[in-house]
Amino acid sequence: MRDIVEEPAREAGLLLCAAGGLKASDLIGAPEAPLGAAARRVSEFAARRAAGEPLSRILGRREFWSLSLAISPDVLDPRPETETIVAAALAAFAERRGQALRVLELGVGSGALLAALLSEFPASRGLGVDISQSAAAVARGNLDRLGLGERAEVRVGDWGVGLDGLFDLVVSNPPYVRSGEIAGLAREVRDHDPRLALDGGADGLEAYRAVVPQIARLVAPSRGWFFVEVGAGQAEAVKGLAAEAGFADLAILPDLVGIARVVGGRLIARPTRR
Repeated sequence: MRDIVEEPAREAGLLLCAAGGLKASDLIGAPEAPLGAAARRVSEFAARRAAGEPLSRILGRREFWSLSLAISPDVLDPRPETETIVAAALAAFAERRGQALRVLELGVGSGALLAALLSEFPASRGLGVDISQSAAAVARGNLDRLGLGERAEVRVGDWGVGLDGLFDLVVSNPPYVRSGEIAGLAREVRDHDPRLALDGGADGLEAYRAVVPQIARLVAPSRGWFFVEVGAGQAEAVKGLAAEAGFADLAILPDLVGIARVVGGRLIARPTRR
């Protein structure tokens, strides 16, 4: 089956504006104006889109939680379903939005989640961690451009290894696609998102086995919450891993199309070491 562009007119307009340095109002006011030197760039953009490169990759940016984020080949393209984590955090901290929370994002990528959360919790400070130096640089750039850099730090590291201190909120969107299913993904994902951000191992749960125990070590007991994104059909398994790590008040939250997308909970007490 051929890939279908769902909104071709909208995408064509955005590519035209990007190629020619135009505004949408320019297209409305002078739709027949010659493109001049930009015509070749329009053709290049159109060819890239026809070959399956996502619009966001061509433009080099993506909107997430109404924030404009730069993206690169080194980071996952943020998607609307991940905003479910932001909504869940806002509900959990509804009475504490003005407090100085400590926020941690494991696998920070573009910085989408950390930026959205810091924008909603204006007195909070955040830390983002990513194993990729290139991804960490993208996240730092986005946080700085959004005016959040003074309240955020981005480190290169392996999930929560080496971190100490307690956080009020820990979020993560780890890789969760089964290794054997990556070849069958839509080409916009398969060919353009970094494999490091997609590959969750043979059963898709490899990253959760590594990160959930670390989250349990880093979340503040009683007052702290965690929220992680999961793939379709994985919520119960991840919920089980969280229960084993000592989390309670566990919930599975759907995204806007009803797919179980986020597992969250809080730590009642610090787990005892065996």
